[in-house]
Amino acid sequence: MKQFETVIGLEVHVELATKTKIFCSCSTEFGGAPNSHTCPVCTGMPGSLPVLNKQVVEYAIAVGLATNCSITQNCKFDRKNYFYPDNPQNYQISQLYLPICRDGKIEIETEEGVKAVGIHEIHMEEDAGKLVHDEWGENSLVDFNRSGVPLIEIVSEPDMRSADEVIAYLEKLRLIIQYLGASDCKLQEGSMRADVNLSVREAGSSEFGTRTEMKNLNSFKAIRRAIEGERERQIDLIEAGKPVIQETRRWDDAKEYSYAMRSKEDAQDYRYFPEPDLVPVQISDEWLEQIRKRQPELRTEKLERYKKEFNIPEYDAGIITSNKKLADFFETTTAICSNPKKVSNWLMVETMRLLKEHDLDLEQIPFSPENLAKLIQLTDDGAINSTVAKEVFEKVFESDIDPEQYVEEHGLKTVSDDGALREVIEKVIAQNPQSVADYKSGKKKAIGFLVGQTMKAMQGKADPGSVNKILTELLQ
Repeated sequence: MKQFETVIGLEVHVELATKTKIFCSCSTEFGGAPNSHTCPVCTGMPGSLPVLNKQVVEYAIAVGLATNCSITQNCKFDRKNYFYPDNPQNYQISQLYLPICRDGKIEIETEEGVKAVGIHEIHMEEDAGKLVHDEWGENSLVDFNRSGVPLIEIVSEPDMRSADEVIAYLEKLRLIIQYLGASDCKLQEGSMRADVNLSVREAGSSEFGTRTEMKNLNSFKAIRRAIEGERERQIDLIEAGKPVIQETRRWDDAKEYSYAMRSKEDAQDYRYFPEPDLVPVQISDEWLEQIRKRQPELRTEKLERYKKEFNIPEYDAGIITSNKKLADFFETTTAICSNPKKVSNWLMVETMRLLKEHDLDLEQIPFSPENLAKLIQLTDDGAINSTVAKEVFEKVFESDIDPEQYVEEHGLKTVSDDGALREVIEKVIAQNPQSVADYKSGKKKAIGFLVGQTMKAMQGKADPGSVNKILTELLQ
């Protein structure tokens, strides 16, 4: 039976985190009323002229440097001509001949070890509008708010061979871009979109098969299912002696099947020519060096530093650095309270638990590093015990209250008066003769019940260590 190999390359579109669009001053904010973020430039009105947003160029260079690309210091824009209802000018300003970044790579972890995935190019371009289809009729409306939002398109080499490798590549790419602050990369909002170019060939063959491109992929789960579904579809065609047609297909995640949209275009079909309304972009050595110096510490370097500097477990470090906001939160809190292990524990256990219970993601941590640091300091100082700390933390999570003030107002401080504590323990011993007898007969676990009764009598405001010590002393 023939064995087949899957060959996959990706075109990843990323909306950049600029406040304004690529060629005009309209807002890029997500979710505005339809056509409220528009002007003559981004709606393609005759006579309007584009002006390049400098921040778009800087973000593109930053991503290129972080993905080991060479930067094209003399690059330019081109017109990509095609008609589609959401394309107001009937062309898109993009880059074909001199893209801003070329010949890069990123390394991913696979079952076989580290693998390099090549990046053919990264180019800048403008986004199109959005078609809104009328569910009750046969009409389609156009919202041009997204038209002119700045994009970079990251085109990989066809180096990936499985859905696992694709997901590893996308996760690595997303983390790099998020750490740079170039985009939030929210697939559900369309700020990161991946088109999958896939073909199959007999195992051992060096020639590529006929590829198809799949669009409409807005989650990693959908991308995985689309890859597996398209692979099986192409293998079935080949084994039946039928040709695979080069085309663009739309993936329907609900039905787990792809549908043909149109024949796959080549560059000549778009009649590219140099954009006449924009001058070439000159990137000086000085400008490039400024951007290089501003590059932040990325996840890979941060992970290694955490393990050495903070002495926290590799698993904890891996989870914390997997999200930039969480990593920033960890470092800010640690800088205040100087206790990285306890900060890590509170984030990894109680914070993760409550985020899950409230159906929030890591970007939505609702309390401040300052208040978590104060809570940790209260426990370190012995002002509250661990049981009270968890109770207070729930209030901090819900309302970001000041834990010091909350503990004071609700009388939750640990009782440190040994005389008062001894008096309560003596009463507990007198009220529970059976447990005392069990302990003295060798059932050492009986002391746990007496500790519990003492904590109950103290309303949780005693130090369990002190309770254990005094109980043991009195029972002996």
